[in-house]
This record gives sequence, C-alpha cells and structure tokens, in this order.
Amino acid sequence: MLRIANVNSNNVLYDLGSGDGRIVITAAQKYGTHGIGIDIDPQRIQEANQNAQQAGVSDRVEFRQQDLFQTNLSDATVVTLYLLPEVNLKLRLKLLRELKPGTRIVSHAFDMGEWKPEKVVQVEGRTAYYWIVPEKVPENLRS
Repeated sequence: MLRIANVNSNNVLYDLGSGDGRIVITAAQKYGTHGIGIDIDPQRIQEANQNAQQAGVSDRVEFRQQDLFQTNLSDATVVTLYLLPEVNLKLRLKLLRELKPGTRIVSHAFDMGEWKPEKVVQVEGRTAYYWIVPEKVPENLRS
C-alpha cells in the first residue's frame, strides 16, 4: 500500500482503522513519513503506541482514539484504509470534501463504488485500489 501511494518523508499519512499501527509505523521507519493512525478501539491504540515505541518512531507517529467520521483529515497527503465496503462508500464523500486535490488514497481489498480508481494492483493475491483526489469532484460522486 505504501509503495502504491509512493509515500516519502514529505507526506502526512493517515491510516483509518489503524489497528496495531503497522502501516503508520512502517511508513515512518522505511520512508520517514509523519503518520497518524485513527482507531475507535482504545486497546488497539494502546497496542499501536507500544509498537511505535518499540520501533523507535514515536517522534513521527501519533495514534488517536477517534471515530474516523469525526476526524479532520484535511492535512493528509496520503490516506490508507482497510475498511468494510459499506464504510468505504460512506467515507467517500468525506474524503472528497476534506482532502486537497492530489491527495493519494489506497484501500486494501475494497473499492469505493462509482469512484473509479486510478489503479488496481494485485500483490500476493491481495487487491489494492489507488485514487488521487481530483481538482473538481465529478457530479456523480457529490452525494
């Protein structure tokens, strides 16, 4: 997912439904990315913070116990997701409204309905979808 999004040290990565923090932590370790993980489960946030400390990247990552629908995503340059299909569809309008044009989005396993991805990549039998937020949101994606 990180390679598909071409992350680098200039990026601010948000991982929605971050779980144990592995995507945010890996982005910080391999690419020097600043990352923010969002998860609603306090136990997962605690686990992610411990993992970040063990990995030595606590200065570049942050984990927040929040509802991803209540999180301000406007400073993200890359967003990663591994959410259920209905959550992706519900999240689509928020992403298109809050993210700046050019922001990259990668979803593991599930698409976003009528919003056609720029790329669909198969990696070791798994599917990743890649979008770039457009300058102008197409009419069919505004609701």
